[in-house]
Amino acid sequence: MNEKIMLWSERKSSNLEDGANSENDFQPYLETFFLEGIKSRGVIIICPGGGYAHRAEHEGKPVAQRFNELGFHCIVLQYRVAPYRWPAPQEDVLRAVKITRSRALQWHIDPNKIAVLGFSAGGHLACSSGIVFDQIDANDGDAADLVSARPDATILCYPVISGINMAHSGSFVNLLGETRLPQDLVEYSWERQVKDSTPPSFIWHTAEDMGVPVENSLFYAAALRAKKIPFELHVFPYGRHGLGLGVEESCSEVRVWPELCAKWLAKINC
Repeated sequence: MNEKIMLWSERKSSNLEDGANSENDFQPYLETFFLEGIKSRGVIIICPGGGYAHRAEHEGKPVAQRFNELGFHCIVLQYRVAPYRWPAPQEDVLRAVKITRSRALQWHIDPNKIAVLGFSAGGHLACSSGIVFDQIDANDGDAADLVSARPDATILCYPVISGINMAHSGSFVNLLGETRLPQDLVEYSWERQVKDSTPPSFIWHTAEDMGVPVENSLFYAAALRAKKIPFELHVFPYGRHGLGLGVEESCSEVRVWPELCAKWLAKINC
């Protein structure tokens, strides 16, 4: 079942960069990819990458369709990007979790099996959902306000994590604005912000990634380990940044990551 659902009841123009035109600004929405039947299933909310500047198509619908094949309901989140700034994307992903959990019965979703998956900067967004879920207001005056915004797991695909070590600076400029970019990015470097309530994570990266260095994933895995939070980390030896499902012939070993992820979600009962 495919449906487009607007994320907010009214136009969201907050956190728009000074001087940006809000007349035709982007309004975030969900695209549902639900399996038929009444069986209660886990769901994966997918955040495409794009450096907080756009949303890459190959990291949206094709990924949802692949995880449908693996038995999951999926939702692609079309979230706000530049000229929107922090915390607009974070509001969107947390609102997506709340809507999904509040409609679990209607959508045949297990409300305790909600994972957020993200690629690159979308990985930073997915990761943030497991860290700032109790710090950002994602309410909209409806039934979704009554449920938790915390995901039960995060799935991080070659994620942007750190703003201070091996950083992808463009993502942070787009998220925070160049003129307002803090000198100290610790607050937005998720390897420094992991807490006891941060959910388990499946992480994958390639050692050859020159766009977002693999250290981003290594730093986050180490932070999870320090807090004794379950995680699974895969570092594939070859492949460029932005592989998505890994359909390129030159890096065929990467293609197994969705199956590995599905097995991991089963292991943690998510």
